Amino acid sequence: MSLVIGFLRFWYEFIVGDAWEIAVGVVVVLAMGATLLRSGTVSPALVPLLVAAGIAVVVGVSLGMELRRSAGAISGRGPWQDR
Repeated sequence: MSLVIGFLRFWYEFIVGDAWEIAVGVVVVLAMGATLLRSGTVSPALVPLLVAAGIAVVVGVSLGMELRRSAGAISGRGPWQDR
């Protein structure tokens, strides 16, 4: 049983790790892509491009959030304080 738990912990750390926002965002974008594909409202050739763009947006937003957090930690101020 401990082998199974260790295996699941490895995959959780590998996929989620420190950036759970990216993992959730990727799952949401993939689900939206699958929904678009099944509904047939968008050309099937366009869906991979939309999914790739969505993942790029998720990673960009997460990177921006991380940069703001680290800048606040460096300056000793939080993002809610006046600059």
